[in-house]
Amino acid sequence: MANNATDQPALALLTTSLIARWQSIPLYARIVIALVLGVVTGLLLGSDATVLAVPGKLVLRLLGALAPALILAAIVHTFMTTQLGGPLARRLPWLLLLNTLVAITVGLTVANIIQPGQGAGITPPVAHEEATHSTNPLALFLENVPKSLLGPLGDDGKVIGVIFIAMVFGMALRKERERPLGTVGHLVELFLESLIKILHWIIALVPIAVFGIVASIIGTEGFAQFKALGIFVLCVLLALMIQASYYLLRIRFWSWVRPIDLLSGGRDALVMAFSTASSTATMPVTYAALKDRVGLREQSASMGALVGANFNNDGTALYEAMAALFIAQMIGMDLTVQQQLMVVLTSIIASVGAAGIPEAGLVTMTMVFTAVGLPVEYIPVLLTVDWFLDRCRTAINVMGDMNVSCLLDGKQQGGS
Repeated sequence: MANNATDQPALALLTTSLIARWQSIPLYARIVIALVLGVVTGLLLGSDATVLAVPGKLVLRLLGALAPALILAAIVHTFMTTQLGGPLARRLPWLLLLNTLVAITVGLTVANIIQPGQGAGITPPVAHEEATHSTNPLALFLENVPKSLLGPLGDDGKVIGVIFIAMVFGMALRKERERPLGTVGHLVELFLESLIKILHWIIALVPIAVFGIVASIIGTEGFAQFKALGIFVLCVLLALMIQASYYLLRIRFWSWVRPIDLLSGGRDALVMAFSTASSTATMPVTYAALKDRVGLREQSASMGALVGANFNNDGTALYEAMAALFIAQMIGMDLTVQQQLMVVLTSIIASVGAAGIPEAGLVTMTMVFTAVGLPVEYIPVLLTVDWFLDRCRTAINVMGDMNVSCLLDGKQQGGS
């Protein structure tokens, strides 16, 4: 008995140490490890690996519940805190909107022409889910996870959902209970920070979701989806290159800055954007590069790099539009022109203010999929390549900020 008593703290310490070491590994590396383990497990278990897809569905359900409130808080906070004024500020919204529309158009055009998901021959798992709701305890637990943060507070009567939300926010706010709130802005900021803290907890589960969904796919359907994913990655890279060319052409004809000078002066920001996958973390580097190395006026550099970064997520919008079309092609669902226009509208709205949210593309994608009736169950398939494409589209987001700054600076150096 004494040995058992002494072994328990040692086991707990070892478990804590292993979890800490796992968390210290960068997220993209954890996803790659989960991907490899999922392939091996799927090959070993075969069709028995289907049950492992449940964690992926749970993560998607949690993200879907969090996304609307998170986007709402992010947009409110962005508009409350962004300083806008002067003639440059009047031009800024139109430049941002035009860049985003071009990006989504490029993404949809490439996806419609190449059709990377065509021929995958995958059937949405709706019937299987309905059959397991009453018998599978994991599926029953999943049903009690709220689909929306505000849903359980309405008329659906799911008390378990209310308890779930109360516990999560209670844990997120424990360290903030003594924080003074003097203004409405402080309240919005606290709400946003709490949501982002909860999001970090969900993102930590993403490798588990990738492991489960990959094992399930390999075990039941083989490698067909991953062949299609390879073509999808190439299509996204092609679309991002077209978008980058569009930026450079706009700079060449509507700014005094030479494209080669912009690439040379802003290379640190582009490299940092790719390595961190965060346009928010790259903002100060982008601003310094535009002002000190490229030679833009301070107001132009700050408008594009600091203000524009909160609204300008062209790479993310392009990727989400392509992802929606790709999944639709994989499952044999034809998106009409009206549905693709809805993808455009939802992508624009979802991308506003999303720059400060970690894994912004993953969070907002649930909204885009839901808007056109696509099954969000297939988003974990994209997670297997999202860690790489996230870095690529973040670099395009930052290049878009640079593009806006150069256009605001005008055709003559030192003047508009």
